[in-house]
Amino acid sequence: MTATATPAPTEPRIRRGPVRPTERALAPDLARGAMLLFIALANSAGYFLASAPGVETDPRGFERFYNFFMVEFIHARAFPLFAIMFGYGLVQLARRQAEAGATPGQVRRVLLRRNAWLFVFGAAHGVLLYSGDFLGAYGLIGIAFTLLLLQRTDKVHRLAPWYLAVGGLYILVLAAAVAFGFQAGDAAIPVSPFGSVEAGTYLASVGERLAEWPVHTATLLPMILMVWVGAWAGRSRLLEEPERHLPLLRWTAIGGITVAVAAGMPMALLSGGFLHANEGTAAAMKLLYETSGFFGGVGYAAVFGLLAHVLARKPAGTLVTAVSALGQRSLSGYLFQSAAWLVLATPFLLGLDDRTGSPLLVSQACALAVWALTVWGAYAAHRRGHRGPAETLLRRLTYGRKR
Repeated sequence: MTATATPAPTEPRIRRGPVRPTERALAPDLARGAMLLFIALANSAGYFLASAPGVETDPRGFERFYNFFMVEFIHARAFPLFAIMFGYGLVQLARRQAEAGATPGQVRRVLLRRNAWLFVFGAAHGVLLYSGDFLGAYGLIGIAFTLLLLQRTDKVHRLAPWYLAVGGLYILVLAAAVAFGFQAGDAAIPVSPFGSVEAGTYLASVGERLAEWPVHTATLLPMILMVWVGAWAGRSRLLEEPERHLPLLRWTAIGGITVAVAAGMPMALLSGGFLHANEGTAAAMKLLYETSGFFGGVGYAAVFGLLAHVLARKPAGTLVTAVSALGQRSLSGYLFQSAAWLVLATPFLLGLDDRTGSPLLVSQACALAVWALTVWGAYAAHRRGHRGPAETLLRRLTYGRKR
């Protein structure tokens, strides 16, 4: 008798190819593309003014109103949106791998490799370009989330939104402390200096960033709670299927932005020179505005979900397509921004902050110009079917070269 060979079981495959355009939902890409405008406004101000948050510490005229605007709507509101979308993206990637036939173990290994490389990207970015980097922290958070939370049951993930309730109570306590403990004074606007931005040479700036980046990264690790909320939203497909969640999105948009604006008001008034307080009260105002930023991020995410629902009813125009294309290449856009700030703001290169009367306003002009350039570049790449260079490199490091 001739033995018949038994076919070996097929190994579940790991998806390596890019997501096809027909598979993409508009809201997450639109949110990421627009988010990069907020990031540009915040980071350019921090770079040109060598402080965090990037506000003019002695505002004059229009700068007073612009300080107010930046604190209310941009500073400490942009990076929570970044964290939420990062968590959302983790779930999207895991789901695509599972739908392609990957086992839970394979999905976990892919995410661990990807986040480990993201940490490496962050270290290079933080030391070479901008110590206010978020990629390194997100790499570490992504590893922890993958190991501890990713494949837990819905019962566990439903705990994530309760972080909003806890955060809301904390904000009420802080607001009461500011209101009842307010003391007038002449304290300076509370900011943290960015020494690396003022270094006289590139090598000196690298030395400063070697000390700044690890500290900054460590302070961001508690943002795993924000990432978890984004992952919960991803599991619920809140942005991919906004039509199924319209009431929740509407109330989240209204409530989140209202809380962020109300809680950020004291710091905004202080930064604009419309309110004066002593050092203790000013520090409490800063803590209140920073804590409330998460609600602003949640509100903005909901706004983009609602916007995508409206835009999906008609053919996407060039602007929406271009901003969404940038969202698909957000890593490349983010890294390009930091390279631009290094060239435009540092004293050993163009040093535009020292050549103008208002570093704040020139920083915002540069932010708009750099963001517009990345939108144009992403749209051109989209038309040609090319991915962003950073995304391509990260994919190759994660999956290996295509066979």
